[in-house]
Amino acid sequence: MPYLSIMAAPVKTSDKDAYLEHARTTWPAFQRHGATAMSENWGVDIPDGKLTSFPMSVKLEADEAIVVSWIVWPDKATCDAAWQNLEKEPEMAMMEMPFDGRRMIFGGFETILEG
Repeated sequence: MPYLSIMAAPVKTSDKDAYLEHARTTWPAFQRHGATAMSENWGVDIPDGKLTSFPMSVKLEADEAIVVSWIVWPDKATCDAAWQNLEKEPEMAMMEMPFDGRRMIFGGFETILEG
């Protein structure tokens, strides 16, 4: 079953185009290192929570949206090797991140069921 790198991050609404350009520019590097698919998703209906929520998780500010992104890998080993080498890729080094990485949440997930 596939392995996923998933992240959620706050992005200033004025930086939506810059974020999309960043994703388009870096995708080829992920592909070269074995990624099979990716998805970038702009939050449009994200409710506030009382105990937990997406906005709380990234300390969302008034002029920001939440982006949820995932990259699909064939397995964890491919993912781990890729992350060790991706920082050497020119696409990764050239761009400034169009989001606040200090408030990003991320993790790796093993797929246990697909429909």
